[in-house]
Amino acid sequence: MSVHKAITAHSAKQAEYITLYKKLDALREARIESAVEQCKSGNDINVAEINEVTNQINQLAQRYHLPPRKLVTADMVQSLCN
Repeated sequence: MSVHKAITAHSAKQAEYITLYKKLDALREARIESAVEQCKSGNDINVAEINEVTNQINQLAQRYHLPPRKLVTADMVQSLCN
């Protein structure tokens, strides 16, 4: 019975990490969209907030075997605007 409890606890933890990963990924996408809007408005592009979230995602990815995300550059945002 204790094996069953251990497996259940492990599965619950995995689900927790995946949920956090998805939330961070959605936040990253929202910040990318915001940067694209800034670019379209002619404002300066700030990718620091995007990459802050990207680093958090990549830490989770490394620890729990999830897919990593690339760091975003201003040139990448600029290419999305064009």
